[in-house]
Amino acid sequence: MTKATHFWRVGSPLVAILLALGAIHALSFAPGPLPPWALPFVQIFSLAFLAHHTFRSSSARQAAFKVYLFGISNFAVGLYWLFISMHEHGGLAAPLAGAAVLLLAAAMAIYYALAVGLAWWLSEGHRHALSSYRGQLMTATIWASSWTFFEWLRGTLFTGLPWLNIGYAHVEGLLAGWAPVVGVYGLAWPAAFAAAAIGLFANSNAKDREDENSAKSAMGVGIAVVAGLAGIILSHVTWWQPHGSPIIVRLVQGNTPQSMKFNPQYLQQSQMDYLQLASLAPREPDSAPDLIVLPETVIPLLQDRISPDLWKQWLSVARQSQATLILGVPLHDQTDGRDRYTNSAIALTADTPIDALMSAQVADRYDKHHLVPFGEFIPTGFHWFVKAMHIPLGDFDRGQVRQALFTIDDQTIAPDICYEDVFGEEIIESVKPSADHGPGATILLNISNLGWFGDSWALRQHLQISRMRALETARPMLRSTNTGMTAAIDPNGKVRAVLEPMSKGVLDVEVQGATGLTPYVRWGNTLILGWTLFWLGAAFARRRPEHEMK
Repeated sequence: MTKATHFWRVGSPLVAILLALGAIHALSFAPGPLPPWALPFVQIFSLAFLAHHTFRSSSARQAAFKVYLFGISNFAVGLYWLFISMHEHGGLAAPLAGAAVLLLAAAMAIYYALAVGLAWWLSEGHRHALSSYRGQLMTATIWASSWTFFEWLRGTLFTGLPWLNIGYAHVEGLLAGWAPVVGVYGLAWPAAFAAAAIGLFANSNAKDREDENSAKSAMGVGIAVVAGLAGIILSHVTWWQPHGSPIIVRLVQGNTPQSMKFNPQYLQQSQMDYLQLASLAPREPDSAPDLIVLPETVIPLLQDRISPDLWKQWLSVARQSQATLILGVPLHDQTDGRDRYTNSAIALTADTPIDALMSAQVADRYDKHHLVPFGEFIPTGFHWFVKAMHIPLGDFDRGQVRQALFTIDDQTIAPDICYEDVFGEEIIESVKPSADHGPGATILLNISNLGWFGDSWALRQHLQISRMRALETARPMLRSTNTGMTAAIDPNGKVRAVLEPMSKGVLDVEVQGATGLTPYVRWGNTLILGWTLFWLGAAFARRRPEHEMK
C-alpha cells in the first residue's frame, strides 16, 4: 500500500491529527477559556503543525485534502453556535441544523484547500532547493501569499464570510501593531508566513540541523520574528489625535431572551425593561450621559406597527435625561412609490416629532448595508430553506455603504449593525471624509443582537472582531448588544469596560473621539492584495519556464 493510498484510507491516524489541529485552531478566536495573550500562539503553532504535514505531501491534491480536513474541523468548531440559531430559535430539526453547520464548514474549508493546493503547485519548482534559505523563504512566502489571498476571497465572494480570518487571532500580541497599516488581511500574511517557516524548519532533516544548513533552515523563522518585533515598534506609533470634548455614553444591555423577543405578548415587558435601564440615574451627578445607545432591533416591530404611546415613552426618556438616544428598529417607508424595509438605527431627541418616528422620516438614520444571508435577505433559490425555519424579519432592502453620520456635540458617530463590523473595508469608508456626507467618524458604534446564539463563542468572537476595527481605524469602538458583549474599546483596540454576557445592565463610559487617518483607512486592502499578488505572480512566472524546459 502506497503512502498516498494509506492517507486516503478512512480512519488514518493522520486524519484524526488534522481534525484535532483544526479544532485547536478554532480556539484562537476568543472562545473564553484561554487568556488573550495565548491566542496568537495557539493560532500560529496549530497552523505550523498543519504546514508541517502539508509540506510532506506527495502532491498538491494530497496537500489540499489534508488542509480540507483541518478546515472542516476549524469551521465546524469555531462556528458551532450557528446550530443554536437554526435549531433552538429557527425551529430547524437538530439533525438538519447540525448538517447545515457541517455543510457550511465544508464550503468554507474549500478556500483553505484551494489556497494550499495552489501554494504547493506554485512551490513545486522550488522544492529542489528547500535545503537553501532562498528555497525555504520563497516557499513560505508563496504559502503565506496564497493563504492570505484566499482569506480575502472568502471574505468577499457571495457577500463574504470573513469570520475566523486568521488575522483576528492577532488583535493581541506581536503582530497587532501591523493592523493600522495593513488591516486584518495584512495580519494574516505574517501569521501564515510564520506558520510556514516553522513548518519548514520542522521538516529540515537531522543532517541539515547539524551542518551549515541549520542557520538557513531557521532563516524564515528569524524573518517572522523580525516581523513580530516590527509589530511591537508599530504598536507604539500613535495614529490618532483627540478630537473635541469627551462625551459620556450609556450602553444598554437588556438581555431579552431571544425566544421572547419577537413574541407580541412579551413586547411590553421587554420595552419596559429597556426604558427602565435607559432612564437609570447616573452614579454621580456630573456623569449624566450625553448619548444613550440601545441594541439592534430593541424595538422588534416595524415603526409604523407600534403604538405612538411607546414612542412617547422613548421621547420622555430623552427629555428627562437630556440626552440623544440611538436605538435599533426595523423601518418601513416608501421610496419612489415602492415599499422599502430596512434594518436600521435611528437617533432621537426630546424634540423629535412623533410623526417623523411613525413615518421613518427622522433626520438621523442609518440603514444596514451588509445584510445577513437568510436572516435578512433570501438568496435566489433558497426560499425553501427559509420556509423550513421560523426566523422573522427575513428580507430587507440595503442601505448605502457611506451614509450620513450622527452628530453628538463635538463628535461624529458612525453606526453599524450586527456583523457589519466584520467587513473592515466597508467600515473605513465611514472614517474617511466624504464630499456628500461631510467629515469622517470620530467614534465607531456597533449595535447587535446576538441572542440568536446563546452564551456561546459568538459573543467573544464578535468582541474580538470589533477590537480589530478599532485598531485598523484608530477610533474608539462602542458596542451595545442585547445579550453581550456590550463594551467600550479604545482607539488602540483595548477593552476599557465590558458587561458580563447574558446579564442585564448599563455601561456608562466617557469616550474621547479621535481623528487621523491610518494607512489602512487610506489604502484599504490595496497594499496587502498587491503584495500577495506580486509574489503569486512571481512564483507562477518562475514555475512556467522550469516546467516548459522539461
